[in-house]
Amino acid sequence: MSFASLGLSAPLLRAIDESGYATPTPIQIKAIPAVLAGRDIMAAAQTGTGKTASFALPLLQRLTSGPQVKSNHIRALVLTPTRELAVQVGQNVANYGKHLSLKSAVVYGGVKINPQMMKLRGGVDVLVATPGRLLDLFSQNAVKFSQLETLVLDEADRMLDLGFSDEIRKVLALLPKRRQNLLFSATFGEDIRKLSDGLLNQPLQVEVSPRNSTAQSVKQWVYEVDKSKKAALLSHLVRNQGWTQVLVFIRTKHGADSLVANLIRDGIAAAAIHGSKSQGVRSRVLAEFKANRIRVLVATDIAARGIDISELPLVINYELPKVPEDYIHRIGRTGRAGSTGEGISLVSADEVKLLAAIETLIRLTLVREVENGFIPTHKVPLTRDVRVRPKKPKKPKQKLDRGAGPKMEQEEQDNNTKPRRGGKPAIGNRRQKTADGRNKPRPEAGAGAAKKRLSSKPKRGAPPKNSPRKPR
Repeated sequence: MSFASLGLSAPLLRAIDESGYATPTPIQIKAIPAVLAGRDIMAAAQTGTGKTASFALPLLQRLTSGPQVKSNHIRALVLTPTRELAVQVGQNVANYGKHLSLKSAVVYGGVKINPQMMKLRGGVDVLVATPGRLLDLFSQNAVKFSQLETLVLDEADRMLDLGFSDEIRKVLALLPKRRQNLLFSATFGEDIRKLSDGLLNQPLQVEVSPRNSTAQSVKQWVYEVDKSKKAALLSHLVRNQGWTQVLVFIRTKHGADSLVANLIRDGIAAAAIHGSKSQGVRSRVLAEFKANRIRVLVATDIAARGIDISELPLVINYELPKVPEDYIHRIGRTGRAGSTGEGISLVSADEVKLLAAIETLIRLTLVREVENGFIPTHKVPLTRDVRVRPKKPKKPKQKLDRGAGPKMEQEEQDNNTKPRRGGKPAIGNRRQKTADGRNKPRPEAGAGAAKKRLSSKPKRGAPPKNSPRKPR
């Protein structure tokens, strides 16, 4: 099947041909005709299978007919979870639409907002945005939605993972009710299905690969290694295997910077990309990595969906992700668009439960290897002997009665009213005790040091507090 048979226009076919694509992927074969027909779509496919083209191409064709966009208005909105992915999608939209008289723009946080406001002033046919920056622009009256025809949620599951559910709801409340909705995701979890229930109107469900599976074009295996030897093993493999372009995933920002310092000390050109890096630095580092001026790029999971490098040969999990689905997103950076790739994990004994959870998710037992000189002292147990317990649902918080104070104050009150041995609750101050547990004697009243005794009531027959005492 050819792209021409999908009903795409000549300008789009020309752009596709110039991009070097000959035949559509399965997701494109199913999604493009449905989007052209105006249907809502709920599509799931592995990363690297052409999801962006499957919505960008028909979206651009539908926008070629219709009213001219007004100042500060948009006709199509593509929401993405990360800056890197927004840039990637924006570049693809601009590339596919280069022979059309349509305008597109990309907006995201981490950079100055004024240049983005200037881009929107004349109106934009396709806007690619991250949720937070889009709401910032709306609050400054820089973007308006009354002309919106189509909404695309790209990598919707990742947006929910990153905590954008509130922002998505706010955006949806601002959009026209009558619109086309396209939801694209690498995986379909229960949260995604709940989101789609209130968003999509009789959608066509497209799922071209088994749920939560990895691409068959990616060869996967594990190196067993002690945790303390991981950095040395990575340097050893990069040098001895002759790897020239390696994407390494790690869990924390501090760990990424530390690993880069180790690689540089070993004479390997490396750089890190994570959330604490400015957008300018992240863009520059990614460009240098694509140009092979950086040999190893160390990234946290925030960049797992935003790095699009054609024919990236190798992804390494320096640390296994705590969320098993992130493993799929990580190794999905290689083996894209029909090319082959390798996904290698450096696993220590303390990560066996994470490994077991990943193998359960992808329904595959990963082959294990050991490198000479790095034989682990602590063997990684077989995952079939490891029981992975599902996460227990959180208990709902107990609501206090009206008028009750915070929980901590309530507990303090309970502690102060515990019954004594005689059954009577303690009231007011208790007598202080010495280190050996005996009651301290009450202080004697002396000249210049008289202290009032505290009591709830005066004793029967005792004179009032302020009256002078009778001499004995």
